[in-house]
Amino acid sequence: MNEIERLTTLEERYAHLQRHSVEQDKVMLELSEAVAQLRKEITGLRTQRADAPDPGSVPDERPPHY
Repeated sequence: MNEIERLTTLEERYAHLQRHSVEQDKVMLELSEAVAQLRKEITGLRTQRADAPDPGSVPDERPPHY
């Protein structure tokens, strides 16, 4: 393998790594946005749960059909 072929092979590998890096950055951004959305939803659910009445505080009443 002469120097020109070796250089060409290295350039091809480098181009592949660059493309892979760009694709990986896109995926990481998508995952970051998904995690942020999930955190927001979890915070909302926790707030709803905190605002809900405690099931133990509801009096034990007979159903209306009795």
